[in-house]
Amino acid sequence: MLKILYAAPLDQNNSALYRLWALERLGIRIVPINTLPYINQGNRLAINFRNRLILGPVVHRFNQDVYRMGLDNKVDAVWADKSQYLWPRTLKKLRTSGIASVNYNIDNPFGLRRDPGWRIFMKAIPEYDLHVVQRDRNIVDYKAHGARTVIKIQTAYEPAVHFPPPADWSDAQRDREVSFIGTPYDQRAQFLTSLWSDNGLAVRINGSARLWRAQLDKDAWQAMYSSDGELYGDDYRKAIWRSKVNLSFITHSNQDEFAHKSFEIAACGGFLLVERSQGHMERFRENKEAVFFSNKQECAEKISKYLSDNESRERIAAAGQRRAVESGYSNDGQIKLVLEYLQPIIQSIKHKGKG
Repeated sequence: MLKILYAAPLDQNNSALYRLWALERLGIRIVPINTLPYINQGNRLAINFRNRLILGPVVHRFNQDVYRMGLDNKVDAVWADKSQYLWPRTLKKLRTSGIASVNYNIDNPFGLRRDPGWRIFMKAIPEYDLHVVQRDRNIVDYKAHGARTVIKIQTAYEPAVHFPPPADWSDAQRDREVSFIGTPYDQRAQFLTSLWSDNGLAVRINGSARLWRAQLDKDAWQAMYSSDGELYGDDYRKAIWRSKVNLSFITHSNQDEFAHKSFEIAACGGFLLVERSQGHMERFRENKEAVFFSNKQECAEKISKYLSDNESRERIAAAGQRRAVESGYSNDGQIKLVLEYLQPIIQSIKHKGKG
């Protein structure tokens, strides 16, 4: 049985915790190290400075702790879930000690958003034994920066959280016409405002109040933003259940091919109206397992059509849910793929260590 030191932001509202659960369900012994106390230590100025430049005693202590815990617990691998703090020399020391390393990163260090904090990670890319990404273009990017092995999987739903409603659920319980639950990346605020103001659609938005308030004008905020704010876990799933139409967008500024949210909506048995992309079209059959749109006009037309067609909505939602389960869009299905690549790497590093 493999033992993995799992370094990730471990709170109830983070998908990294769901991946830990999947590893445990797949029989992996986990030694957890929560990165949040390191990331959030100090006052706001100190946090901003450290997380932009990846400097200081907290970063030093994190690297010491990862190396010490890896050795003390005799782990087979260190799994870093979007860890920007690991130094190249720490990864080298781990490998010399017979411990493999895997970087799982659903974000895009090479993306158009130019998010800060990737300086040390870029230098560490060649020292990870395995990189796990979710974009074809990232395979090229990582290899160009010296990556040893790069594989692509997709973001996934968590079966313990994202599951369909009771069999007798119907429109009688769906008190939300059109829902978007997420972050106002790209031009989403303007897009949703247009659905409401130009097309008269009853749109409900959940997510960070601070971020959405900055993007919506006063009238749009009052009309669309839901008072229950950010939603996670059971509340997130139930909001999907309560929605007749669940919207999902591609994050173009992150060069995404598909949306994490799409798989979660489908797994919850929600009717998925999602931005058309090659990644989505490869994973859901159009108008059978999900409905696609390419622009505001098409989105508004599809919403109007399906709001009045409960039978089609329920049929498509049920088919989308079956597709998510049968095609392995769960954390278990995707993490299993990672382990298939990681296990021979672990054996190779252990063999070299013994030699």
